[in-house]
Amino acid sequence: MTMRRMRRAVALAFALAMCIVRYWLDRLRGPMTLERRALWLQGSARAILKVLDIRTHVEGEPPMCGLVVSNHLSYLDIIISSAAMPCFFVSKVEVDGWPFFGKAARSGGTIFLDRSSLESANAVAEQMTERLKLPIPVLLFPEGTSTDGAQVLRFHSRLIDPATAIGSPITAAAIRYVIDGGVEERELCWYGDEGFATHLWKVLGVTGFAAKLHFGEPKIHSDRRVAADWTHAEITAWRMAGKLETESEMAVQ
Repeated sequence: MTMRRMRRAVALAFALAMCIVRYWLDRLRGPMTLERRALWLQGSARAILKVLDIRTHVEGEPPMCGLVVSNHLSYLDIIISSAAMPCFFVSKVEVDGWPFFGKAARSGGTIFLDRSSLESANAVAEQMTERLKLPIPVLLFPEGTSTDGAQVLRFHSRLIDPATAIGSPITAAAIRYVIDGGVEERELCWYGDEGFATHLWKVLGVTGFAAKLHFGEPKIHSDRRVAADWTHAEITAWRMAGKLETESEMAVQ
């Protein structure tokens, strides 16, 4: 187990270094537009998933524009979702200070939100309004925090408002983790007071890890609370159906 972790840690460090190299090579080829930043982040995410040996299964069609609303289990969601489609994330401002990952998020076009500041929320809403006009979706985690997956927390609707205000399509996206050997999903969720390094060390040692990502059909809503409740219900239903399916498969085995 320790040797596996060490090998993956070295491979991850090399992959991250190559992501930086590719970013600067892309810059030499021309201005890093927002679209090019999202594509760079997608390529980086795919490389990292390969190193971590995380298999991904996508159901439904990843949207090409509009707002994507997703549940949130850990920072891995960002890598998994970005690998599935080029997109811009709305993230808590604390991520901006993380070693490498903060710089990568900023380079990839992430919009940072200070959750304690109304001024920041207003500024983020304005940025989202402009991004929603581009042919790249914006992904939001409206629970406001990552969880252990036991339930999907009630969605905050404030940052869904930019999409409803301009009639941008909204797509529900549900993510869940499936680990071989009957290991519970919560074992790889990052929540509570667990440190980033501690959790990453755990991820480096896991085997048989798959992420399942489900996209619903894009819909247009005129009311942000209605949009929040609708996407919440769709995501909750899909996760429950997936959980029952996994339990059934384990019972057969």
